[in-house]
Amino acid sequence: MMRVTFIHADGKGRTEAEAEPGSTLLDVAQAHLIPLEGTCEGQMACSTCHVVVESQDFDRLPPASEMEEDMLDLAAGARRTSRLSCQIVLTEDMDGLTVRIPAESRNMQGVR
Repeated sequence: MMRVTFIHADGKGRTEAEAEPGSTLLDVAQAHLIPLEGTCEGQMACSTCHVVVESQDFDRLPPASEMEEDMLDLAAGARRTSRLSCQIVLTEDMDGLTVRIPAESRNMQGVR
């Protein structure tokens, strides 16, 4: 098992999560009730699972694909270290990864 820290959109709350290598960051977030929508279910057709990776951890991730970069152009509050959590497959080398949920994030799951 490995650990991932999610910093909530308010910048104050934190959730420490255990994760299995091979899981996507989106799946781990949703399993721990982190409000990341993931509307397209990992198909890179939206940016509702956008996270901001802490700068000290960003270089531990493989580079984003061109398609992911294109979707990040549509993400609210995108920054230099932004990624789509559905595209981050966790490896043991990423143990201790910290990501922020952007303040601009809006989870519409369950809204009717």
